[in-house]
Amino acid sequence: MVNKSEIVPAASEKSPEAAICAERITKTFGVGKDKVLALYDVSVAIRENEFFTLLGPSGCGKTTLLRLIAGFDHPSEGVIMLHGQDISHLPPYQRSINTVFQSYALFPHMTVAQNISFGLEMLGKPKSHIEETVRKMLALVKMEELRNRRTDQISGGQQQRVALARALAPKPQVLLLDEPLAALDYKLRKEMQFELKRLQHETGITFIFVTHDQGEALTMSDRIAVMNAGRILQIGTPRQIYNHPRERFVADFIGSTNFLSAEVLSTADRNARLKLSSGQEVSVELPDDMLPNGSVTAVVRPEYSILITDSDGKYDLNGVLENIVYFGTDTHYHIRLPDETMFVSRRQNQREDTEAFRVGQSVSVAFKPNSVQVLRD
Repeated sequence: MVNKSEIVPAASEKSPEAAICAERITKTFGVGKDKVLALYDVSVAIRENEFFTLLGPSGCGKTTLLRLIAGFDHPSEGVIMLHGQDISHLPPYQRSINTVFQSYALFPHMTVAQNISFGLEMLGKPKSHIEETVRKMLALVKMEELRNRRTDQISGGQQQRVALARALAPKPQVLLLDEPLAALDYKLRKEMQFELKRLQHETGITFIFVTHDQGEALTMSDRIAVMNAGRILQIGTPRQIYNHPRERFVADFIGSTNFLSAEVLSTADRNARLKLSSGQEVSVELPDDMLPNGSVTAVVRPEYSILITDSDGKYDLNGVLENIVYFGTDTHYHIRLPDETMFVSRRQNQREDTEAFRVGQSVSVAFKPNSVQVLRD
């Protein structure tokens, strides 16, 4: 359960180009002592023709927000608009929005073509229109040869393509995808990530994708909203979210991160001079509207550091190498710093690499320029 007193309301986002605009959405379930605050004061504008991802751990509120947009539930407070029209309390069938579920929800006794045509038939579309649309959808998802196969006789990846084709056939203004890749194996999931992005690009439909998988979000999205405890913490492009996290949760949830204690020595414009717990000083660029003082948390991604064999104190950090983990494409070096903090440095492997480091060795770490970020804790 989320405590309202611990939450800072998200800044309102409005845009005349928004396909979906959620303004100050709050959603509660239950009453009295069983009342649960699932979303609190969430505002977000999702642009037309955008691949937008709601990313966060289980229970963060991302699926609840998706259900509100779809019309399967209604907000306790706030407004949801589709191209400027208030749809907050419209039933799903009155919204130009379709949903692809994790389970796909196909009719197993029907063929691929029949599954795609079903929704169009329920809408009363002419037979010629249905046949032409089914043909186009089969070509779009590359399933022409399987049009007469029953959906219980095709693979999981093929079923997902059928579910996408069925949802796209009525030409919705917005397509919602609720973790549709979760049931696929790793290799197929990777292939379908690129297929989803291709489909979104070719159709020009706004896609809103829900996932807890950071890799999926970074791979496919135009923008990402990172959610936790019923609110949106940060919205940005994959590069912005990864390279410039604004809060500790975002930095920790997206990829691997080293957290370092530091003291602010001085600030000027959007820059600050920090003294790390190691005693070394570094210059950092500050997030917008942030003027820190006193103790702060600095973060460095493992790949933005350079491991050096000597340990003469002139580099940013010094420590003892405790573990070396080989991942094939790269190697992770775990270094214990004098204050007992563990720091991970990652180096991409080359074909003819020979191991230059050994466990127990004293090493130093140098930071690449502009690699240190300061967080709002």
